[in-house]
Amino acid sequence: MAALHSTTAFCLGGVALSSRQELSFRSSGNVRPPAFSCPPLVSIPRFAFHSKALSSDGIAESKDSPLVVCFGEMLIDFVPTTSGLSLADAPAFKKAPGGAPANVAVGISRLGGSSAFIGKVGEDEFGYMLADILKENNVNNEGMRFDPGARTALAFVTLRSDGEREFMFYRNPSADMLLEEAELDIDLIKKAKIFHYGSISLITEPCKSAHIAAAKAAKDAGVVLSYDPNLRLPLWPSAESAREGILSIWETADIIKVSEEEIAFLTKGEDPYDDAVVRKFFHPNLKLLLVTEGPDGCRYYTKDFNGRVKGFKVDAVDTTGAGDAFVAGILTQLAKNLSLLQNEDQLREALRFANACGALTVKERGAIPALPTKEAVLDAILQSVSS
Repeated sequence: MAALHSTTAFCLGGVALSSRQELSFRSSGNVRPPAFSCPPLVSIPRFAFHSKALSSDGIAESKDSPLVVCFGEMLIDFVPTTSGLSLADAPAFKKAPGGAPANVAVGISRLGGSSAFIGKVGEDEFGYMLADILKENNVNNEGMRFDPGARTALAFVTLRSDGEREFMFYRNPSADMLLEEAELDIDLIKKAKIFHYGSISLITEPCKSAHIAAAKAAKDAGVVLSYDPNLRLPLWPSAESAREGILSIWETADIIKVSEEEIAFLTKGEDPYDDAVVRKFFHPNLKLLLVTEGPDGCRYYTKDFNGRVKGFKVDAVDTTGAGDAFVAGILTQLAKNLSLLQNEDQLREALRFANACGALTVKERGAIPALPTKEAVLDAILQSVSS
């Protein structure tokens, strides 16, 4: 049994738990069996994939099936129903599926792209719920694994009045930390056009080794590597270990998305708006470096050009998942057409699309529930042009 001790009153499924009351998750006879043939391998209809050829720059080209495989954590976010309060003062929380790589996978599918998720959850009600949510959102979950001895991770989110947030995690250890190299679906990874990941999966073993092995398999197969560090400092042993861990895989990525706050963190306080500072992070094999600036949009850097694309002004309710929606937006475009990396005008159009994805996501609470459809994004772009 794993027990979580809450320090405030909150609601789960309409049941209010009083202050300091113990919330327990148990395996019991009335837990429904998994909706799949047998954990840890989820059995769903296989997608149709086609072979890839390597382009002149070593990047895999696949016109028929531009699959994006997302690797890492999937968890439950508990988002307060009232903004501007501490966790202790929040009257109730809304349960929302989350986890940056999973958010990106769902975001891509919702935008009309093809995506898959590889990661581990607990063999518990929350784990089965998350697997179902992926399936409902047309995300290939064949690479998902279930751990019978560890629970699905939880994160309680504090929302400030401006929609910005802080996290408190319950994962000691959670199932996502326990994914092993032997559990990887290497065939699925090799079928990808883009392999996307973060840094949270680098924090502890055995998931760290699984992450490195998965990225190597993708790289060896000519798959484009996409990296969003997604800094969550409380999960790392120290700030310095976070810097070292995040930078340890920096030079293997083809595409990197980083926020201005993460640039400041990685440089120990240097100006993230200084192009000279940002250029320090551009390694020889990098094809695209993106720096997000929240509502102000983003900056882009390639070997040949760089610039800024303005964001969309919206009233922010919850910024959880905005960066993931942005990543989903740009990866959806790149999966269809990698030549965007050589055409600045087309890249700017794709980044405007990605900015709109991020902006629409902050208008609702939770990450996955707020991710927009392609139609909503195009409508937002049209409205901004006409206004």
